[in-house]
Amino acid sequence: MAFTRATGKHRAPGRLTRTGAKAVGVATLAATGVIGSLASPALAAGASPAPAADETGLAQIMSIENTLADRIDAQAAAQQHQADVAQKKAAAEAEAKKKAEAKKKAEAKKKAAEKAARAKAKAEAAARAEEARESTSRAARSSARATPGTSYQLPVAGSYVTTGYKSSGSLWSSGSHSGIDFHAASGSSVVAVGAGTVVEAGWGGAYGNNIVLRMTDGTYTQYGHLSSIGVAVGQSVGAGQRIGLSGSTGNSTGPHLHFEARTTPSYGSDMDPVAYLRAHGVTV
Repeated sequence: MAFTRATGKHRAPGRLTRTGAKAVGVATLAATGVIGSLASPALAAGASPAPAADETGLAQIMSIENTLADRIDAQAAAQQHQADVAQKKAAAEAEAKKKAEAKKKAEAKKKAAEKAARAKAKAEAAARAEEARESTSRAARSSARATPGTSYQLPVAGSYVTTGYKSSGSLWSSGSHSGIDFHAASGSSVVAVGAGTVVEAGWGGAYGNNIVLRMTDGTYTQYGHLSSIGVAVGQSVGAGQRIGLSGSTGNSTGPHLHFEARTTPSYGSDMDPVAYLRAHGVTV
């Protein structure tokens, strides 16, 4: 056979190159008649030398490979760019979501603070209103005590109890005190604790000079040991109106005012005078 091989060392082509070269070689051999010469030794004996690579199409194959590689690189670069864009977009969306949640929490906190402030202001306003009502009520009660005929009050202004209700002792025939004693110097003004009508005014035995009033609520009050009486039976009196002067008449050890609250005008129907006065708004 007339095949020759150039001398020298050559680098082995890659798989794709070898495959392409093989295909091109086969095509080239077919085109040049080498295959035919292999099939016919007689024809091969006079054949010309193998054509150059650029004449066989190998250069074209290599160019195609390079173009394909460039396309793959371009496609990879495009995919990487898309991935980078998607990553940046996801990061931006996450940051925006984080900011939105922070804003929402801040607004919720602000609303809660405003609600608490409104509730506090409302409670303070209610407390002030209640305090104003109470102040007005106290003023009204104080005014009523100071104005005759409008409300219950102490029988001796500014006085205090010296002997309590149901105190025991030999001074009382029943063995216990049927009323309470108010401190009062002789000649102190004695007033009606509330509005009523005089049902007794005169000597009352152990009570000395005494007055009994039928109050407008149907109860009765008694004022004993008076030095003088300033009203008459059947007379209407108002709360705070003077009805007599304190003294030490009857069964008494010294000047004071004996005061009773009763369910009837008679002795023995007494009830707790302190509770009675307090029930009518009087501080005792």
